[in-house]
Amino acid sequence: MKVKRFTCGPIVANGYVIYQADGGECMIIDPGYEPQGYIDFVKEHQLRVTRILLTHLHYDHTDEAEHVQQALGGEICMHEADAAVYKGRVDVILHDGDIVELDGEKIQVLSTPGHTKGSVCFYAKQSGICFTGDTLFDTDLGRTDLAGGSSEDMIRSIQNVCSTWPDGVIIYPGHDRSENMKFVRKYNLEYNACMMRPRGIAEEKGNRSCRKKG
Repeated sequence: MKVKRFTCGPIVANGYVIYQADGGECMIIDPGYEPQGYIDFVKEHQLRVTRILLTHLHYDHTDEAEHVQQALGGEICMHEADAAVYKGRVDVILHDGDIVELDGEKIQVLSTPGHTKGSVCFYAKQSGICFTGDTLFDTDLGRTDLAGGSSEDMIRSIQNVCSTWPDGVIIYPGHDRSENMKFVRKYNLEYNACMMRPRGIAEEKGNRSCRKKG
């Protein structure tokens, strides 16, 4: 799978176009800012947008979804928990375990609440990559002190979902750099703090360490 990253906006958010080859299908993930970049890239590579995948409801990941859709097509997709309170357009409601396909490759929807109730990761096992939104970054985790956030949920998401990915899996987060899980396990102190907590026990204290990341 090929991945084109777009990094832009005042909060410096990442959005992505994923595809297998020029002239084929593509999906757009989290187009929060500067839609023309996505539009130009898709047209240049003669791609057909099938879905616009949203990792969660925050504006820096969703604001230009409808603009991109109007220009390129594709169904806007969001997890049911965030879609229930999101004010924008959602065409397809996602659930944990759902599979979306991109030119034959399966991408699994993984529910990872914590940053928001409906936060998800999109895991392409065949390619060994995962789009983690504002759940997991290279050296920290998404904040949990906004509406719908929960540090208890974040701990469970890290322990039960993110920790299962092999070292070679590369995460593509909503902010900051892409790294493999081996790097995350070595340098992400917040991830490691979650892993040190007893399974099934979490205190609601709120994670305020990532103020720049909405």
